[in-house]
Amino acid sequence: MQGTDGSDGTTQVARRLSDRIGPFRRALLRTSREVADLPDIPDAQVEVMRALAAGTTTPSTLAGRLGLARSTVSNLVSAMESAGLVERRLAAGDGRRTELRLTSLAEERLAAYDEASTTVLVEALGRLAPEDRAALAAALPALEHLHREITHRADH
Repeated sequence: MQGTDGSDGTTQVARRLSDRIGPFRRALLRTSREVADLPDIPDAQVEVMRALAAGTTTPSTLAGRLGLARSTVSNLVSAMESAGLVERRLAAGDGRRTELRLTSLAEERLAAYDEASTTVLVEALGRLAPEDRAALAAALPALEHLHREITHRADH
């Protein structure tokens, strides 16, 4: 496919993806919060909760996992701690290291968000034409590969 950029259309695809990913995530988050009657949980906090759902970790490990600066994670964690979503504690056997974990409130909210977002997506997918659903399903492996490529670049 010849794009307007004089190449195979890669630049055009990249721009369209970039233009649509952010609004898609925000719309899904907003609609899922409404469906689950959740308070306003910023996208970044949802990502922190998702990362901490895997278990207790340190702020620096969390920052690396999310690809964020430690100061950004520190600010997020402080806000989440104030909201009762994250607990900080000294690591067992190492009084210099801090560990983070989700509170039960955060676990409940994340589960409610995940259930609501799945419901929102299932309902929306059900309104699409079968060929659109098939195209989205077929695109998932490519999106996962693209994510790995972007992550790989950020790591180097």
